[in-house]
Amino acid sequence: MESNSDRRSFLRTGLTAFGGLLAAMGSRMGGDAEAAHTKMGVGSKKHKVVYHLSSRNWKHAMFNLGNIKNHMKGVGGPRNLDVHIVVHGPALPNFTKKKINKKLKARLETLQLDGLKFGACGNTMKRFKITMDQLPQGAIHVPQGGVVRLAELQEQGYVYLRP
Repeated sequence: MESNSDRRSFLRTGLTAFGGLLAAMGSRMGGDAEAAHTKMGVGSKKHKVVYHLSSRNWKHAMFNLGNIKNHMKGVGGPRNLDVHIVVHGPALPNFTKKKINKKLKARLETLQLDGLKFGACGNTMKRFKITMDQLPQGAIHVPQGGVVRLAELQEQGYVYLRP
């Protein structure tokens, strides 16, 4: 007949061995989030997302771009994310060369290098008399309008996000 101390000893030994196995698996995966996602199968799918920005406050634009940066990191890097941002209404003038905040411009340019596609609403451009040469390099004219573009991307399987 087994005693309680024998059972506890057996349980402790089993848990220690299981913990060692988990630690070994963790060390093989490395500390790099990108590698971990790929090895776990998370990075094997390219996520498709579209962010919607219409707020007049440039700090809200910074917040959105920060979310995109974190999103890229969270899915294991920019190669695992097909990301658009559609900007319209009072948000768009914040991105003109005359008005853009230096920090906002730097963050946008970095994200564009990582694959962010910046869509500028054609209706807003007309309303505010904004031309493409006034917008950041790489901006994409969305002649059908920002909300139409948002709907088109959702129809193509993009997840809609409006932080």
